[in-house]
Amino acid sequence: MKNNIHPIFDRLLQRGDREKILNQRSKVLWLTGLSGSGKSTIAQALERHLYNNQFFAQVLDGDNIRSGINNNLGFSLEDRQENIRRIAEVAKLYLESGVITINSFISPTVEIRNFAKNITGSADFIEIYINAPLEVCEQRDVKGLYQKARKGEIKGFTGIDSPYEAPQNPALEIRTDKISLEEAVITIYDYVLPHIRY
Repeated sequence: MKNNIHPIFDRLLQRGDREKILNQRSKVLWLTGLSGSGKSTIAQALERHLYNNQFFAQVLDGDNIRSGINNNLGFSLEDRQENIRRIAEVAKLYLESGVITINSFISPTVEIRNFAKNITGSADFIEIYINAPLEVCEQRDVKGLYQKARKGEIKGFTGIDSPYEAPQNPALEIRTDKISLEEAVITIYDYVLPHIRY
C-alpha cells in the first residue's frame, strides 16, 4: 500500500516562502507539565501576546485535540504516544507553513517528548517546562481530576498513579507557583523572540 503514496512536498511552496510573507520564523514551542501547572492558561495568554506583537501563532491544546482529531484515544502509555505522534505531525505541518505553534500537553515522559522533537526536528523544538508542585496543581484542580484519581475513579492519571518525568534540559523552566501569569508570558516571549524574529 505504501508503494502507492507519492508525496509532493518538494513541488509545494516552501517554509521560507511562507515565513517571508508572515514576516516571522516558525518554531514549535512545547509546554509540558502536570495537569494544573498552568500550561493551557499560559498558552492562551502567550498566543494573544504574540498576536499583539504582530506574530501569527496557533495553540494546540490537550483537551481541544482530544475532543477532535484524537477523540478515539485513551490514556494508556501507548495511546499517549499516539496522541503525541499525531500532535507532533500537526505541529510539523504548521511549522512548514511558517506558523509558530504553542503546544500545551502533559507529555509525561522524556521518551514521549523526544519522540515529538524527532518528528518536528530538534532545531525547531523549544521545550518549556511549566512547573508547579503537585500539591499546588491539586489545589488548582478546577476539573476535579486529581480528586477523582485519588478516589481511584480515574486510572493512569499523571502525578498520582502514572509517572511524570520532568525535562532534564528544558530551554526554559517556568515556576507558576512563584511568578504571575504576566511574568510567565513575558519570560517566554523574551526568550523566543530572537528565534522567531524574521
